[in-house]
Amino acid sequence: MTNYSETTGPLYVDALLDQLGIRSDRPVLRYLHTDVTGGALRRSIFRYARALEALGIGRGSVVALLAPNCPDALAIRYSANLLGATTLFMPALAKRDQHSTLLARIQPTLLIVFGETVHLVPEGVTALVVPVGFGADTLRLDRLAAERSDRPLRSRSMPDDLAVIVSSGGTTGVPKCSRRSFAAYSAMIRAERAEDKRQLVNGALAYISQVLVDSTLIGGGTVVLDRQYEPAATLAMIESERITDLLLVEPQLFETMDHPDARWRDLSSLRSIAHIGGSAPAVLRQRAISRFGPVLKHMYGASEAGLVSVLAPPGYEATVNMASGAGRIVDGVEVRIRRLDERFAGVGEIGNIEVRSCCVAQGYYRQPEAESRKFRNGWCRMGDTGFIDEDGHLHVLGRASDVAVIDGVYISPTRIEEILCWLPDVRYAAAYAPGNGSAGYTWNALVEPWPGRHVQVARCASILEAVFGISISNRVRIIAVDRVPQTEQGKVDRMAIEALLQDEPRNRTSRIEFDMESHRQSNVVGVSV
Repeated sequence: MTNYSETTGPLYVDALLDQLGIRSDRPVLRYLHTDVTGGALRRSIFRYARALEALGIGRGSVVALLAPNCPDALAIRYSANLLGATTLFMPALAKRDQHSTLLARIQPTLLIVFGETVHLVPEGVTALVVPVGFGADTLRLDRLAAERSDRPLRSRSMPDDLAVIVSSGGTTGVPKCSRRSFAAYSAMIRAERAEDKRQLVNGALAYISQVLVDSTLIGGGTVVLDRQYEPAATLAMIESERITDLLLVEPQLFETMDHPDARWRDLSSLRSIAHIGGSAPAVLRQRAISRFGPVLKHMYGASEAGLVSVLAPPGYEATVNMASGAGRIVDGVEVRIRRLDERFAGVGEIGNIEVRSCCVAQGYYRQPEAESRKFRNGWCRMGDTGFIDEDGHLHVLGRASDVAVIDGVYISPTRIEEILCWLPDVRYAAAYAPGNGSAGYTWNALVEPWPGRHVQVARCASILEAVFGISISNRVRIIAVDRVPQTEQGKVDRMAIEALLQDEPRNRTSRIEFDMESHRQSNVVGVSV
């Protein structure tokens, strides 16, 4: 059996520092319209490493960061890993009690906060809290680093030491945190040479952003950082910075392609728009191709499993009519399908997806019960339902908890979304299975109108009945919204939706207006059919 913990070549932090040295006088990061050269980032890493070392950080330490998307945050993580410490980018969760629970589980040695994130620090945190860029505290890390030497430091990291703890999106509660050693993480982010690559990273420093930044820098490319995602700003950044590569979660992709600016911005520099993390109905994929051209790349994976399959040009456009198509399984990745009867599926048979590769995490951090359910004998149970076709392509129907068999037919959220998006007034639709059963419904389906239009929920119900029959359509609760709420990572925010629906009259269809800043319900009107 392959030992997936083995790796060859230098560990990632050594490879990164070597590449920064090679590009000492050339830009490797661009932030707030300012270039950061490889030499400047490298010197910053060494200074921060000495500052962290003065605070007692080394092998066995855990450094958690509540950080915006900025060069200092990257330098601090690299410096902690250089010392052999473990790092975690904390997610910006909506509730402080979630942060408290997560920090209590992780028990970091150090919690690093920035002015933009200090409001997220919960009361009663036991870790040493160190500020960056604000305050007059003698422990202010950037000031401590400024006083240190920038001479090179030898890496203290060892292959089997714990390198990274990666938080999931937390869309269903307190995030789970997978863990990888330096060897495992280094094997995952090895990248081909791409000196002309300009990768836009315009969201939270979460799992996928972290991997994108590291692989781009090690591959010799340039990372353009932007604090947050916003569709007009993203399109403007592509034009002004001549972005070649972009990654968006599916709701962001569809929001960006439908923005009016997409019709007149110069997007000719784009070579790849990767989309991940959600469902992608074929009708929306086709609209994206008409907006951006043949540059779409669908990536399937998870923070626990790494990249599993890719649907890329030129096969993407030919396959786009298959809403479940997730592309060809990546070299070095094994995928098997387990049926409901626990037997392994044959070609075309539907079941739950399991993955094994060098990219699979080594488990969850301090969550033994969850780990035993998710990881077994080197295999990661993805929690998704799908099948492998006769050409070896993977198809993903959706989360196993969102897929149901009704009258012998598999019904997935993507199939529901596909039908709803046919309607001329519907710009976007998102369906999922509510955890509380939502008054007996199997799915909640949120429909978002085009600007200036109004979605008739009764018409949505009618088209579902016409396509699926009443036994299926009656299981779908349709909710018209001004905008589908998103998490900080761009996924559909199920928790925010469920919180807003708790006091909603339990009709089959309804209309809800969301205050996206506060996730408060501003108006509720029940519509019976």
